[in-house]
Amino acid sequence: MATLLWIIAVVLVIAGIYVILARRDILWGIVLIVIGFLVGPGGVSIFNP
Repeated sequence: MATLLWIIAVVLVIAGIYVILARRDILWGIVLIVIGFLVGPGGVSIFNP
């Protein structure tokens, strides 16, 4: 489960960086990065109570 959370978190953060750099949509990029940090097992995971 932890590996899956890492993969999801990495994909979200990379997608957020892509949105900021390629599409120039800073707000949506920041939202994706923050969600990636929340999902990641190293941070505050929303799947753990």
